[in-house]
Amino acid sequence: MVTAAQPLALLPAAESRRPRAVAVRHLGPNWYACVMGTAIVATAGAGLPGDVPGLRTACTGVWALSLIALAVLLGARALHWVHHRDQAGAHLLDPAMAPFYGCLAMALVAVGGGALVVGEDWIGTGAALALDAVLFTAGTAVGLAAAVAVPYLMVTRHRAAPGTATPVWLLPVVAPMVSAAAGPLLVPHLPPGQARESLLFACVAMFGLSLLATALLLPLVFARLLSAGPLPLALTPTLFLVLGPLGQSTTAADKFARYAPGAVPVPYERGLGVLAVLYGVPVMGFALLWLCLAGAMVLRARRRGMRFTMTWWAFTFPVGTCVTGAEGLARRTGLLTFDALAVALYALLVAAWAVAAVRTGRGLVSGELLAAPRR
Repeated sequence: MVTAAQPLALLPAAESRRPRAVAVRHLGPNWYACVMGTAIVATAGAGLPGDVPGLRTACTGVWALSLIALAVLLGARALHWVHHRDQAGAHLLDPAMAPFYGCLAMALVAVGGGALVVGEDWIGTGAALALDAVLFTAGTAVGLAAAVAVPYLMVTRHRAAPGTATPVWLLPVVAPMVSAAAGPLLVPHLPPGQARESLLFACVAMFGLSLLATALLLPLVFARLLSAGPLPLALTPTLFLVLGPLGQSTTAADKFARYAPGAVPVPYERGLGVLAVLYGVPVMGFALLWLCLAGAMVLRARRRGMRFTMTWWAFTFPVGTCVTGAEGLARRTGLLTFDALAVALYALLVAAWAVAAVRTGRGLVSGELLAAPRR
């Protein structure tokens, strides 16, 4: 099989004339995790307590980087689909790769939401609103499609052996939760009345869709750990993916309450405010429990020789959702404990992002990350 690291002289003549297409043959949908992980650094940093000089400017710069990365990756994936449809089809039929199509949806929505949170500082409110509207609409459509299509393929085409469930299975059903958390940002920009109420309740519906689907899959993941033992070393970082639906649902509940005034009737507005705290606090408690468990498993895997793979990006976006969840609880309860938690988690997020970004850059330069998988 041809790899991106091989000299073009050794490639077939037809492929040597399109080296860029050859380079992306093994570029899978899992690469969108880089965009997600970068965008969350920006949006989570913008909500931290206090006024740290230069922090918002730095966050805006990181968001701009995520926007550039999204544009480049969309172009590369378009080349992949045009020139390597066989490989793209194989990804859809691969139970280990197909769930990553949820990452495309989350990347689109995350970058779009970042446009209104920090991007407007550089591109203006009008452009930020237009960009978010386009990316949110596209990402939500892709996310809902993935939430149906990927489980359908898992049932009808994939043949996963008993006891092989991994946290990667959560990715397609978590995508609507990201839309649920980002959608309320657009509510104030819609006409009062039906439009605002419809969008907010649509986000609540996606919250329920994703939460219940996660509740079905998460027990399979935990049962696999108890019955079959630790995940393979390369997959161990994916344990952090479980934090995604936990932190993102806490963030979504806070956003519902924050943007409910003027969008929904008063009784629902008050109910959403209560939900944000009564749901968010216990879920954040479980998220911290899982963070400790997953962290211990990663340290164990690292001692046993775990090397860098693209799964290390699982250390970024899920942790970032816990940051935004803690920030929301801090605003709603006024407790300094949640402020401190948000700062601590953000420090962990930035460290994880820096390591993953540097290692990914090295892998791209060397060609190792775009080479054919080892047999």
